[in-house]
Amino acid sequence: MVFASQKSLTSYQHTQSWIDSLATTYAAAEVEVIRRACAWAEPLYAEQYTLTGTPLLQHALGSAAILIGMHLDYETIAATILHAVPDYLDGWAEKIEKDFGANVKMLVEGISRMEKIRLFSEVRSAKDKDEAAQQIESLRKMLLAMVQDIRVVLIKLAERTQTLRCLSDASADQQQLIAQQTRSIFAPLANRLGVWQLKWELEDLSVRYLEPALYKKIARLLDERRVDREQFITEVVSQLEQTLKLSGIQAEVTGRPKHIYSIINKMKRKQVDFSELYDVRAVRILVGGMTQHREAPGAGMPPSASSRNQMLRNNVAEADEIAGCYTALGLVHDLWPPIDGEFDDYIAHPKSNNYRSLHTAVIGPRGLALEVQIRTCDMHRHSELGVAAHWRYKEGKESDAGFDEKIAWLRQILEWKEDLVDKGDLQQQFKNELFHDQVYVLTPQGKVIALPKGATPVDFAYSLHTDLGHRTRGAKVDGSIVPLNYKLQNAQRVEILTTKQGAPSRDWINPALGFLQSKHARASVRSWFKNQNFDESVALGRTQLDRELHRLGIITINQEKIAQRLHYNKLEDFLAAIGRNEITPRRIAVTIQQELPSKVIEAAKPNIFKSATQRISKADITVGGVNNLMTRIAKCCGPVKGDAIVGYVTRDRGITIHREDCAFMLHLLESRRERKLTAQWG
Repeated sequence: MVFASQKSLTSYQHTQSWIDSLATTYAAAEVEVIRRACAWAEPLYAEQYTLTGTPLLQHALGSAAILIGMHLDYETIAATILHAVPDYLDGWAEKIEKDFGANVKMLVEGISRMEKIRLFSEVRSAKDKDEAAQQIESLRKMLLAMVQDIRVVLIKLAERTQTLRCLSDASADQQQLIAQQTRSIFAPLANRLGVWQLKWELEDLSVRYLEPALYKKIARLLDERRVDREQFITEVVSQLEQTLKLSGIQAEVTGRPKHIYSIINKMKRKQVDFSELYDVRAVRILVGGMTQHREAPGAGMPPSASSRNQMLRNNVAEADEIAGCYTALGLVHDLWPPIDGEFDDYIAHPKSNNYRSLHTAVIGPRGLALEVQIRTCDMHRHSELGVAAHWRYKEGKESDAGFDEKIAWLRQILEWKEDLVDKGDLQQQFKNELFHDQVYVLTPQGKVIALPKGATPVDFAYSLHTDLGHRTRGAKVDGSIVPLNYKLQNAQRVEILTTKQGAPSRDWINPALGFLQSKHARASVRSWFKNQNFDESVALGRTQLDRELHRLGIITINQEKIAQRLHYNKLEDFLAAIGRNEITPRRIAVTIQQELPSKVIEAAKPNIFKSATQRISKADITVGGVNNLMTRIAKCCGPVKGDAIVGYVTRDRGITIHREDCAFMLHLLESRRERKLTAQWG
């Protein structure tokens, strides 16, 4: 569990004394880097204040102090101090990289990028709660996706915590806006990443400004000071540890009093009064202790094939630990009387998400209600990192297996962070590539749109509306014109330039040109082209079907049943598919024969006609009263001697001979009709 430092910056006389205090936490060379960061920031931040009225340097050092309490590395501390430099220094990136290295530059760059997002412009104007919730969830995912290093998110959480600590000096509107952002975006992020102390403080401070009357009411009902409540938990933990030890049960006991936000949230969720809550004070017993070795990434090896005995021993150990949970429950009830109706056995009867634990409520020391949770270490790990993830239960979200897995990995990385400091390049260790299968961009109004990685402005347009995609002619990204096959990046603001009426380009469905990445957009473009020449395709398909029936010597047949055999509900759709060459002549012939009774098939003797591609003597055809011209038979309709025919002047193949009822000739464009000539068989 991670705890933030509660030491206020005001306890230091000046910046230098604050730097000197770091000597017990960081090596001398690391303290020197932090000192240089302060020296860099001090003149730039002079006379600059946050919206709460706090001097900017004091705000930066306060944020850094929170991260120091979380045992973050010196590069993170330096970047936190320098986080506002981009607002006050031109060419800052090159200068920071030169003086502090690529890692610090990358962290500052990530913070700067997050600061540029107007998070709630669209959320506040959402039409309903579901739309607002969806937008908030997309914003959280975007914040994780847009950073290359997860430490950027931790810096932002610390910076927001420091802002809330000083928020009483801000205006009422600013208090409401910042508190709402915190409760909807940043506190859930801290919760998901397992940064419990920041989550607790962010939630309590935000509800203080969002629901001040209810906050004060609960504060009054907690008729003891927070220090007293924490002392109560300390006493309970000590008494439980001693009792368990005397009974020979290896266990770790942890706990803290419920904070005000959690109490308010539970009262609303269960629709009960404060007096009906029994878990205002809570402790957790982990049977087996947290002594198992956790290896850093890459250190694990696959188990040996000869590990059956070890697996058996593990199963026996698990059974022993479960038995220890029930023994611990008995000891708790021996110490303090249980409250009727407040016991749940989720070990014997797990929740639907496989959450397992024992929950009981007792009348503890001083006659105060106390909740006790008892579980094994494996159960706890599953609850925090597995499919039973406590953060999702707390937020009331439906399960998303892929996203849950990514969150679990980030939490594991943060648990390992102190070990990772000794393993070389921190940027590589904290590198965040888990959320890079999607890209999150913004509409001009600030709405977040999730697209597949590599998506373009055309994908973006089709994701908003199919008609907008069809009419797309250009795009602006962050105010600059970009090509339509430009690859969008996280947090960019995209604006589509359109015509009043328009159509997609066939180039868009050419994979080599890179205009489309999403399946929805590609399907929309293909559908448009299919529907545009529908009538012409139907006419051409009818001609080809008639020719196939004529070839087979079949005069009458139910064409709708042929269409249904090929899974088309409407005859017109079937004919259009033939006209678009989506159904081969052989498949048509086979389907026709399947539809006919066997006796009809045996009696049918197809007429033999000259192949549509067979050469015909120039003397056989007269075009415009002239013979011996360069002619060829059209493949689309394949006229044979005796058919009424017409000629069509091509660009480089002489004159093509078509049947008069050929769909191509019937739908000839007005501009090309002058190339049509009369023709007769010789």
